[in-house]
Amino acid sequence: MYKQQQKLPPPHPRRTPEYTAAVSGQSLSALFAACGDFETRQIDFGLDGQLTLLVCWLDGLVSGGEVTEDVLRPLTQAARAGGIDSEEACMDRILRGAVYRCSVHLRRDLDSLVSDLTHGHCAIVFTRLQAALTFELRAKESRAVSEPTLEKSLKGAKDSFVETLRTNTSLVRRRICSPKLKLAESTVGRKTHTRVAIMFVEGLAAPEVVTELVRRLNALDVDALLSAGTLEEYIVDAPLSPYPQLLHTERPDRFAMHLLDGRVGLLVDGLPVGLILPVTYAEFMKVTGDSSMHFTVASLLTMLRYLALALSALLPAVYAAVAMYHQEMIPTRLLLSIIEAEQDVPFSTALEMLGMLAAFSLLQEAGLRLPNPIGDTVSIIGALIVGQAAVEAKVVSPIAIIVVAVSGIACYTLPSQDLAFAVRLTRLSLLLGAIAGGLFGVGVGCCLLLLHLGDLDSFGVNYTAPLSDGQPLGFLRLVLRPPKPWEKFRDPLLRTQDRRRQR
Repeated sequence: MYKQQQKLPPPHPRRTPEYTAAVSGQSLSALFAACGDFETRQIDFGLDGQLTLLVCWLDGLVSGGEVTEDVLRPLTQAARAGGIDSEEACMDRILRGAVYRCSVHLRRDLDSLVSDLTHGHCAIVFTRLQAALTFELRAKESRAVSEPTLEKSLKGAKDSFVETLRTNTSLVRRRICSPKLKLAESTVGRKTHTRVAIMFVEGLAAPEVVTELVRRLNALDVDALLSAGTLEEYIVDAPLSPYPQLLHTERPDRFAMHLLDGRVGLLVDGLPVGLILPVTYAEFMKVTGDSSMHFTVASLLTMLRYLALALSALLPAVYAAVAMYHQEMIPTRLLLSIIEAEQDVPFSTALEMLGMLAAFSLLQEAGLRLPNPIGDTVSIIGALIVGQAAVEAKVVSPIAIIVVAVSGIACYTLPSQDLAFAVRLTRLSLLLGAIAGGLFGVGVGCCLLLLHLGDLDSFGVNYTAPLSDGQPLGFLRLVLRPPKPWEKFRDPLLRTQDRRRQR
């Protein structure tokens, strides 16, 4: 029923083991010396005194109640120890079900044993055999699944990713209930040993993309992986580019949609976001709610976002270029209003625009970093009181405030915060080009920007597609969403094995 797919490389990095000592209670005690949360307990198997076992765990990572009920209680019951007089027989009895856990792992090297302990496992150590059995008893204290805070939707699901990897993978599996949804786990970070899950749908995702992603993850050799930016800068094609090349989402439904389109997803333990690849520039301009709206409404909203993108990036630069070099392009009445507003302002147009952009960025950062009530108050004070006072004191002109405010508000409409930060850098660069060369400088800056975007690739997919894929009607495919019954095939750029989406 299921076709055999290309075999992937091993998802775990092949590195030299960090701990080379034999598995024993002494080696574990030496490794976890000065660790107050490392707990050990010597117990007699069956309470008959013939065989002593060492049980160890890290307090806080495992549930103490489950250790007592599922491990210690069964091991100390006399009925289970009948005829057991060696560690080999004891291990075989436990593997056959003497401990009440659904999964058990046999560890014969200290490196994998320490990894299990630090990821919420309880271990039973057999010193003479230099081996251990580990059971997952992870504590349940974690943040509950809640509504998304950044990607809100009127008709979509109301759950979002959390900081627990296994909870996030279960949220995706509830939406793609198929054995074709594959999950390969890897560990990144010499010190943190952070678990990373690669998720893709077999038969949809291009095998070469999955293989390349696994290769890049295996090549990672860093101390820690505690943020999405650390992972992104190591696995993207152009880490020096300010434009995002991995799509971040906190919504499991959007994550599942991209997997069903033929993309590959990444989930990192400790991060409440999912990463999607490969992506194009157009994917950062879409929201989950577009699929729940009528295609005409979704298309109009998409065009509105692209208009807001152009206003945010170009408006300050075009205003500065026209006001400084090309006054003949301004209508007479508007030119007279600008001249009247600028007469009593002591600063040039260039300094005025640069200062307003800096002030707007400061207010934006203050609103983001401060607590919600204080941040809202600072934004209101900065926008109303300080702005009005600056105009009345004739420090800046009203037209400059209007231009910067419209540009900033337009930037808020962009669905991706990563893209919004890149647009802010682009806005500043184009403004500097306008100050240096007028509209000619703006044109040169736009050409350099298009060349940079056209040179970017995301795992073999051009960043500016569908404008650069050679197919007709590229701009219409960029801004218009066709009706769902018309979307018979998946995007050919993703090189999916099963292109047909519906009959």
